[in-house]
Amino acid sequence: MAGGPTTPELVAAVTAAGGFGFLAGGYLSADALQERIAKTAELTGEPFGVNLFVPGGAGEADLSGHVERWRAEAERYGVEPGEPDWDDDAYAAKLEVVLEREVPVVSFTFGAPSREDVERLHANGSKVAVTVTSPAEADQAVAVGADALVVQGFEAGAHRGLFADEPGAEGGGAQYGALSLLRLVSARTDLPLVATGGLVHGADIAAVLTAGAVAAQLGTAFLRADEAGTQPAHRQALADGGRPTAFTRAFSGRPARSLVNRAVADFSATAPSAYPQVNNLTKPIRAAAGKAGDPEVMSLYAGQTYELAGSGPAASIVERLQAEAREAATRLSRLR
Repeated sequence: MAGGPTTPELVAAVTAAGGFGFLAGGYLSADALQERIAKTAELTGEPFGVNLFVPGGAGEADLSGHVERWRAEAERYGVEPGEPDWDDDAYAAKLEVVLEREVPVVSFTFGAPSREDVERLHANGSKVAVTVTSPAEADQAVAVGADALVVQGFEAGAHRGLFADEPGAEGGGAQYGALSLLRLVSARTDLPLVATGGLVHGADIAAVLTAGAVAAQLGTAFLRADEAGTQPAHRQALADGGRPTAFTRAFSGRPARSLVNRAVADFSATAPSAYPQVNNLTKPIRAAAGKAGDPEVMSLYAGQTYELAGSGPAASIVERLQAEAREAATRLSRLR
């Protein structure tokens, strides 16, 4: 939900409706994150969390061909491609922000934080959650002292939380469904597990809770919420439905699930494993496509079940999910 869809208004609305909202810290500067945390705190007096991206190595992938392919798209919109440079997403500075603001729950994606960072957060009163996509990653997160694991199935929209992207592997690595991974991870740790990946219905929430999760994390379910910052063309593509989803490195250099559009179809096969260089390259082009209302060159990130997600105020979405979960639980209680 980084890059626009998550807003302080959405976090506050979900929290007010009984959920636990998370503010996406990815792609923001430290100052921007500080401002969004402050704004969210103004809108809700309840606790909320912040998610940070763990930086990886620069890598040595050849980007030249991908740069030229995207340059042709840039010319179509009259903009210049971004510089395909590596950066660490201002990780250290944003870690200082969440420490200063005493954020109660800090979650990490794309890797496990260092044990030292976890210890600093613990000393500051924060709980630490780490997104994992395999049992091996779960072991690494446990080893650094995580308090909870966010178990992400391959059904999830946007980026997989992979600790390392394997260039030759479809989806960047082993693919586990949310329920399968939840059961595998629960067999090797007693830490609280939060399940995520393609959960858009209350019955999905009931299913993962029944399977041992303490909570469900939803993203795609809120992409069309009134308070979300999802771009209009992205919203319309979600509402229209009909597009399949697929993993692609075309937009960012990391495997991410997107609705299939022209860019996904044309660029995925040759897109290098080079994050965030590719993301920095394509960012101004994707932004221009968004302004032009052209969904064919936008990163239309969404989970596999996006067509079942609704729209409207976030509070009404939460209320519907709760009602559906209760109905599913009632059905389960009738089993003999």
